[in-house]
Amino acid sequence: QVQLVESGGGLVQAGGSLRLSCAASGRTFSMYVMAWFRQAPGKEREFVAGISRGGGYTNSVDSVKGRFTISRDNAKNTVYLQMNNLEPEDTAVYYCAARWGPAVSPPYNYWGQGTQVTVSS
Repeated sequence: QVQLVESGGGLVQAGGSLRLSCAASGRTFSMYVMAWFRQAPGKEREFVAGISRGGGYTNSVDSVKGRFTISRDNAKNTVYLQMNNLEPEDTAVYYCAARWGPAVSPPYNYWGQGTQVTVSS
């Protein structure tokens, strides 16, 4: 029902910033709860940040609080992850994910292809 494409990854030095974008192709983008996950080599995929359908509520994992900000622009069918003060530990493939908002506690079952973020020390 929705296709997701991430962009904006790259190589930055520690302390630098990146903004990731996730473009959605569906016609009902505003009905989806959106999130960012990441996966480092040899590790399990982990939740990073999520945002409600209207953008009024967000949450994030403790390790990125105060540094990363998730936002969305429903008119542009796009979700963003602003990453500031990046650390080498943030190095991972970052994935955009979506779930149908009206459902009760559904899993994130729509995924983008991922974008690489590499932070050098």
